[in-house]
Amino acid sequence: MTGRIRPREFHQLDGVEDWRMLFHATCAHFRTGSFARGVALVAAIGGLADAADHHPHVDLRPDGVTVRLPTPDVDWPSECDVTLARQISQAARELDVPADPAALQHLNVAVDALVIPEVLPFWRALLGYRDKGPEDLIDPHGHGPSLWFQQMDARRTGRNRLHVDVSVPHDQAEARIAAALAAGGRLVTDQNAPTWWVLADAEGNEACVATWLGRD
Repeated sequence: MTGRIRPREFHQLDGVEDWRMLFHATCAHFRTGSFARGVALVAAIGGLADAADHHPHVDLRPDGVTVRLPTPDVDWPSECDVTLARQISQAARELDVPADPAALQHLNVAVDALVIPEVLPFWRALLGYRDKGPEDLIDPHGHGPSLWFQQMDARRTGRNRLHVDVSVPHDQAEARIAAALAAGGRLVTDQNAPTWWVLADAEGNEACVATWLGRD
């Protein structure tokens, strides 16, 4: 196992069962049930990260802790990420804190554009984002959704030119889609499933549910 690890290879590894690959991140959510237990887990993560000199993004909330491993410039994890993921999961087990993959998601806003280089700089400046590639922007602080600029050959009419992509764990996609359909949505197409499904609300505004499957 060398260099960057593709999603299918990652999910076949031992010791990473708590973790899921989403857009731009390898994530886990631990259901602490209290702020104090969350603080204890964050302290343990801090010690592990300092020892490895490899620092994840950690989001502490009253009832849980979400960890995103540091993959700032590529979508796939490194061997250092795998080692730290295993260590964090072990620390959570020692604190009797269970993982909850169903709580994970990453939001991406897709912008249809005829000339991406003319459109992207506006959004970069407006949001204070930075380039991840020629068609992608990310929040350097890790708070907001990423932006992806989709190349259009002709101006789109009759459909929204901005839509939300929701990246969810691969084993949670069907449940998320079923919930959206039960809430009044409709399936536009599943021809690209399980990489992504296109859904729409009652007025035709579209959104995609996406997984890593088919991307590696």
